[in-house]
Amino acid sequence: MINVVNIPYGWSHPLGSTCYPEGVNFSIFSKNAYAVDLLLFDRPEDAKPARVIRLDPKYNRTFYYWHIFVNHIKPGQLYGYRIFGPEDISKGHYYDRHKLILDPYSRAVSNRYNYDRKAASKPGNNFATALKSVVADPFDYDWEGDRPIQRPYSESIIYEMHVKGFTAHPNSGVAKDRRGTYSGLIAKIPYLKELGITAVELMPVQHFDEQDARPPLHNYWGYSPIALFAPHTGYSKAADDRPLEVLNEFRDMVKAFHKAGIEVILDVVFNHTAEAGADGPVISLKGLENKAYYIIDPKTLAYNDYTGCGNTLNANHSIVRRMIMDCLQSWVTEFHVDGFRFDLASVLSRDEYGVPLENPPVLWEIESNPVLAGTKIIAEAWDAAGLYQVGSFIGDRWAEWNGKYRDHVRRFVKGDRGMVSKMASKLIGSPDLFVQPDREPNRSIHFVTCHDGFTLMDLVSYNRKHNEANLEGQRDGANENHSWNCGVEGNSKSANVNQLRMKQVRNFITILFFSQGTPMLLMGDEAGRTQKGNNNAYCQDNEVSWFDWSLLEKNNDLLRFTKGVIRATQALGVLRVEKMLATCDQADMPHICWHGTSAFKPDWGDNSHALAFTLVHPKEGERLHVMMNFYWESLEFELPPLNDGKRYRQLVNTALAPPLDFTEPRSALFIDQPAIKVAERSIVVLFADGSQKLRESYND
Repeated sequence: MINVVNIPYGWSHPLGSTCYPEGVNFSIFSKNAYAVDLLLFDRPEDAKPARVIRLDPKYNRTFYYWHIFVNHIKPGQLYGYRIFGPEDISKGHYYDRHKLILDPYSRAVSNRYNYDRKAASKPGNNFATALKSVVADPFDYDWEGDRPIQRPYSESIIYEMHVKGFTAHPNSGVAKDRRGTYSGLIAKIPYLKELGITAVELMPVQHFDEQDARPPLHNYWGYSPIALFAPHTGYSKAADDRPLEVLNEFRDMVKAFHKAGIEVILDVVFNHTAEAGADGPVISLKGLENKAYYIIDPKTLAYNDYTGCGNTLNANHSIVRRMIMDCLQSWVTEFHVDGFRFDLASVLSRDEYGVPLENPPVLWEIESNPVLAGTKIIAEAWDAAGLYQVGSFIGDRWAEWNGKYRDHVRRFVKGDRGMVSKMASKLIGSPDLFVQPDREPNRSIHFVTCHDGFTLMDLVSYNRKHNEANLEGQRDGANENHSWNCGVEGNSKSANVNQLRMKQVRNFITILFFSQGTPMLLMGDEAGRTQKGNNNAYCQDNEVSWFDWSLLEKNNDLLRFTKGVIRATQALGVLRVEKMLATCDQADMPHICWHGTSAFKPDWGDNSHALAFTLVHPKEGERLHVMMNFYWESLEFELPPLNDGKRYRQLVNTALAPPLDFTEPRSALFIDQPAIKVAERSIVVLFADGSQKLRESYND
């Protein structure tokens, strides 16, 4: 017989489990519950709790918070809740006394190997197969003086990566027990440093539901969160019965990145959870207070789905807003992360009825919170229900993924009509989108590819998606990718096709890093990683998605080119100006001049496929001239004349075979003629004598 003990102690704050020398305080929110049991377990797989503590509403409830102080327990204790409330789905309640409820404030979770999503979705007791919360002391770690880096956007090169996928491949060179883990990333820090990366943007590491996919596939990307405060246990080499080691392994990773001068940005998911819709599992928030945590239709009490995942977090509800803020502060203070990319951030602007708010409280709180003041906050400024806010996202600090940059660059390089003027705007930080006065162009996060869609190599190898392996009948993934296969769908044995593809990849790399704004590179694009045409590999936890490290040798010329371009652009002050560039008539300031095939005569017509521009930073003595020809024949570009006997030197020519596609500045060839022929579908970048920092960057 399980002993039920009544202990009339505890405090309503902080929420979650909080360690003290004498024991642990537990606090949880549930408005409509009429009884709560705290269940303590000895082992992750236990079907029965070792101890049940009934919370007395008279002593252990303050307002809507249920709390208890339990003496003599320590970090590592496993626990969960049993919630008693009105079990009436027709009224929007999903209370289920047979389900073990995870504490939403858990810093660590356990029982990953026995977890069963199906058992949480159907009637009956699921204690043996439910995730269990773990008591953790978040400050029991020696940071050795570590502090967040706070590098400005203007000096940042972001690398979007998947924790597991980066080192999971057997050829990664990482020890077998560390492949696909936080500690595995530490082994690859020298590679990232050599590439020129200053910040890694980790795809979701908040503990997520790996079973949230069509069987036998698994959720690989991680956009299916369960425990927002806890590092994902599947990315740790720690055993399931040592959950606290996961926290320290994550911290070791962050500390190692910081020692190398690399920031850690987390891709966080506050728009939905793994509990999905009405048929989804009862894991945590749904079983605590469904009508508070999710946006519910007031008439039908059905879930309003603005995420495409079955539910939408009610982010501007006071309880949910507090949870989000507490969570962000936890990742900053307890894990020292440097910033966040907010998945489907526009969802956070919706009110409890799903209506977009002009001044969403949660977004302003994130912007103004002093704990987060030094972090990067990056919005994916759209949602799955048609709300698109790129250029109009609120606030003075938010940076934004620039989806228009991605689309316009792809279409320009592909050769679409009417793209020259759009391309020009994207090259200087998208003033057509970001009309806020004095907005820094660096808050536009530029990318050509990201996890969602084709890789860069697939972008030039496929005209259509190939998602058959996802078992969704090709219904998933974007249909419009603005891609071009260069004449052959998929793998080709044609030398001409493969040369054209590599040239197009070099074109994309060149445009990305010679644009005003903060560049983001997708994991593996620097080495030609392919997903075989799959543009929605969320469920491909295999070699389709993993980084194939043999590509470093196979495509070494592309890797060398990418490293060279990154290093060169990082050395140039004109590409780190923290305000919109002036124009030619303001020549005493950092400025840009536009050209076509004739100097100072750009052709903005719909039939134009050529654009050139000169970047000048007078104080730094820098002058770059970039010529882009995406016509299908070569064109001759007139060069703007130089003064004081200076001469142009060629830095990049994407049409040339390696190693001439990129030449180190100190050995770059002089260009003495007044015009230069630019091959079809290619880019040439010249720099003028006097760009001293560019040349000095190669002298170490």
